[in-house]
Amino acid sequence: MGAETGTGGAVPGAGLPDAGAGDADPPGAGAPDSPAARLQALFEGHRLTPTQRRIAHSMVRRASDVPFLSSVELAELAGVSQPSVTRFAVALGFDGYPALRKHLREVAPAEQTAGSASYNEYQQAVEAEIENLRHLAELLADPRPVQRAGRLLAASRPLPVLGLRAAASQAYGFAYFAAKVHPDVRLLNEGGTMIQDRIDAAARAGASALLCFALPRHPREVVDTLAYAREAGLSVVTVADSAFAPVAKVSDLLLPAAVGTGLAFDTACAPMLLGRVLLEAMCDDLPDAQGRLEEFDARAAARALFVD
Repeated sequence: MGAETGTGGAVPGAGLPDAGAGDADPPGAGAPDSPAARLQALFEGHRLTPTQRRIAHSMVRRASDVPFLSSVELAELAGVSQPSVTRFAVALGFDGYPALRKHLREVAPAEQTAGSASYNEYQQAVEAEIENLRHLAELLADPRPVQRAGRLLAASRPLPVLGLRAAASQAYGFAYFAAKVHPDVRLLNEGGTMIQDRIDAAARAGASALLCFALPRHPREVVDTLAYAREAGLSVVTVADSAFAPVAKVSDLLLPAAVGTGLAFDTACAPMLLGRVLLEAMCDDLPDAQGRLEEFDARAAARALFVD
């Protein structure tokens, strides 16, 4: 299940771009020297077409495999034509795909997993998710972007949390736990004509930020809603499947966490875990978070809410 790409434009950095924030750290500052990070650095500064952005997205998600792929295999992985891969290599400044692959083997070397060929399709899906989690761990080696996001979310009263279609469950899970420590969380997990009304209401009530979970395939309504939220004065923090996702252009902070694509339906372990990490960062900036949790536990015990 591939992600739909957005319009052409400069490829976002590997870090969390912060539009207009004077005290923001440079994108990718302190990021680990991983194959995926080096790949994303290769794409930075190039204006790519939607098809080329899709190729770049696929390469980052399969950073350990890309140096070993032929142009035909990469085209199949990205769901594009083989000539598109050649044009992509030329757009990056190489004579062709063989030159790009040679460069990738030098700057992003990776060992193929021993025994991976013997895995069945279910095991391969699990292994792919494990790799996604490893990549997320590498990105979190620099905690400053997530900490900044936590401050933005903690300071927003109320806090709208958006997630539509495939991302609705991610938004619901975050909002469920966030409501235990944040005084006013507003879940936006159903689209339609009233979603902009709810953003207007949140802004009038004092909201300063919005958290969005955006997963493929990316609904056009999510992009439009984030653009509307920014026009309303909200800072948009987005958890997306890639720094190249269509929502990047309408986000102030974008935190990437890859999804698994080996099964009929995408798997989203990394985005879910990143949501819990965001909750932790938000709690760190809510001085009464611990007190609220203890109060909830006391009420739950009094009501015999949970089975021991």
